[in-house]
Amino acid sequence: MPREAEPSLNERAFVVQALQEGLRIDGRALDQFRELDLKFGDQYGVADLTLGKTRIFAKVSAEVTTPYTDRPFDGIFTITTELSPMASPSFEVNRPTETEIMLSRLLEKTVRRSNALDTESLCLVSGQKCWSIRVDLHVLSHDGNLIDASCLAVVAALRHFRKPDTSIEGETLTIYTPAEREPVPLSWLHSPLCVTFSFFGEEADIVVMDANLLEEQLRVTSFTISFNKHGEICQGAKLGGTTVEAMTLIKCANDALDKVKELTTWLDLKLVEDSKRRDKGGLMAELSAENER
Repeated sequence: MPREAEPSLNERAFVVQALQEGLRIDGRALDQFRELDLKFGDQYGVADLTLGKTRIFAKVSAEVTTPYTDRPFDGIFTITTELSPMASPSFEVNRPTETEIMLSRLLEKTVRRSNALDTESLCLVSGQKCWSIRVDLHVLSHDGNLIDASCLAVVAALRHFRKPDTSIEGETLTIYTPAEREPVPLSWLHSPLCVTFSFFGEEADIVVMDANLLEEQLRVTSFTISFNKHGEICQGAKLGGTTVEAMTLIKCANDALDKVKELTTWLDLKLVEDSKRRDKGGLMAELSAENER
């Protein structure tokens, strides 16, 4: 199986020694994220996020289907991930790596199992018809911290998405096109986001936030915790490796909550900016121009 090129002994020694002195090779502070950028597509539900050199593309789609027999009043919500060789030579087509499996599980726990999306609102006709919401996540470039970047991209795409409006008369379900009725947003309850900490040193006493790929290859263990802005923990995962003191994990949780609040505010502003952009030349402008003609 293909693998990432491992750091040389000199790289290992240099990075670890720099971290012991409180320095990182890219000049960031130990608790500083790389530069974030988020762009929304022309279609609703398309998000292109970059975190340093890590790039994630998320696209949301919706279709009417039959609900699960054991959940007749709920819609369906799924998240699929794709890590292609284009993103990293260690990824192979149709052969999920440990990284991809862990990413899928953490996104599942953070976003779907935390009930961030109200699946009951997706039900159209009990036991017969419901909306199936699917998020396709593509990793376009891998330079570390896929979990945090992917979670932010998924939440951004879901909050940006609009599904077609519907109406029911008797047993007749009508799905309106965007030209007939303005699409409606999903019933979103809260925005859970992940923050991952990497630990270095024999006693795991050096804590780094948003590790890049080189740092991830050298860390002794990691800890990922998910919060929403209200301080509610959605999940926590200590992924093996060296033992970490409980007080260190508590401090990481407090730092993560501060970072989640900061990221949530940043995401809210990005959504507002996109909404303003669409108001100037989006669907409503097209419809009004068509009416004028």
